[in-house]
Amino acid sequence: MKNNFHHQGTKTPRTANFYGLKTKGSLGALVPCWLNSLFVLAFCFFISGCSPDPVNKNLAPTPPMGWNSWNKFACGINEKLVHEIADAMVTSGMKDAGYQYVTLDDCWQLPVRESGHLVPNPETFPNGIKPLADYLHEKGLKLGIYSDRGKKTCENKAGSYDHEYTDAKDFASWGVDYVKYDNCNAAFLSNQVEDYKRMRACLNNCGRPIVFSICCWGFVDWMPAVGDLWRTTGDIKDNWARTVELIDTNEQYASYCSTSHWNDPDMLEIGNGGMTDVEYRSQFNMWAIMAAPLIAGNDLRTMTKATQAILTNKEVIAVDQDTLGQQGTMVESSGLNLLVYAKSLSSPHEKAVVLFNRTDNGSPITVHFKVIGLGDGKAKVRDLWTHKDLGEFRGEYKVYVPSHGSTMLKISNS
Repeated sequence: MKNNFHHQGTKTPRTANFYGLKTKGSLGALVPCWLNSLFVLAFCFFISGCSPDPVNKNLAPTPPMGWNSWNKFACGINEKLVHEIADAMVTSGMKDAGYQYVTLDDCWQLPVRESGHLVPNPETFPNGIKPLADYLHEKGLKLGIYSDRGKKTCENKAGSYDHEYTDAKDFASWGVDYVKYDNCNAAFLSNQVEDYKRMRACLNNCGRPIVFSICCWGFVDWMPAVGDLWRTTGDIKDNWARTVELIDTNEQYASYCSTSHWNDPDMLEIGNGGMTDVEYRSQFNMWAIMAAPLIAGNDLRTMTKATQAILTNKEVIAVDQDTLGQQGTMVESSGLNLLVYAKSLSSPHEKAVVLFNRTDNGSPITVHFKVIGLGDGKAKVRDLWTHKDLGEFRGEYKVYVPSHGSTMLKISNS
């Protein structure tokens, strides 16, 4: 969504004192402040109707996979479109490949509430949200929905601030399975951390398991305790430079990634037309090696065979979904921007490897087995795009990689 950075809701000195975060003064002066802080937090949960349980409940044991409306359609969404996207997710083989969430981003709701409740736009969603959820569930899919911690969303629709309990209960009654929670238009003197904790607590107590996706356009270390996944970056754009930038940003936070705790470098742009198929394949490889959520953002109804083949490569998806839950990182290079990324897998004798050429010219790239933890002896190499075993090699494997291209391998010494 739009990055309205001036609405991020970071703490002012006044807010920090309000929450008991003084750094000077005697212990006697601090104690009343901390007691006041505890009272304030308890009161916030009391008025929201939610018990103070704002913690990750391990609802996403592998990185979520699905589709989101924003990249392709922005505010141009409606019930008919979502039905057709769901149908295409099934008929294209995406559901069989592991995609399950169909998420309505901003603009599904009206700008104002009615009787305290969010209201689906009657022109675009005339039957409301529950029948849409039922339609998805009948197909074996799940419904995701968007809201915002502010009084208004990024597109100035009604946000969830001060209505978290009501919204969580409504989401549950509609059959929602996933909530993307944005960061625009924060209320005056609101606290970003507490706003997200409050919604998490309400979702935890709404009577239905709902995955919580934090969208703050950048990582803060409180997020893994609260969200199932969290954005580590600003918004993606459908171009090569921005894609590479997000890869580098997301890599910084690899140590925070684990089962049910996923770094999110934003949605996939594959099939939207701003990059080549070679570059889109590189995005898919890199998202998979980083154990990132795989959230498609293209028009599934009209995608090319090449786009479909990228999004449904089950061997690459298996790397993303590996149950060890480790995020791969860059481990060596064959020269400037000729990079090798590696990821440990649940099988102790296997590694996933991406050879990534970020330069403007094709070049060979070498992975050394010792560097990825497999010693310097022989190892078997499999290409996850040709779906072929390439043979056994001693100490290293070298292959030509085109400009902006990448190769994903599985290497084992068992």
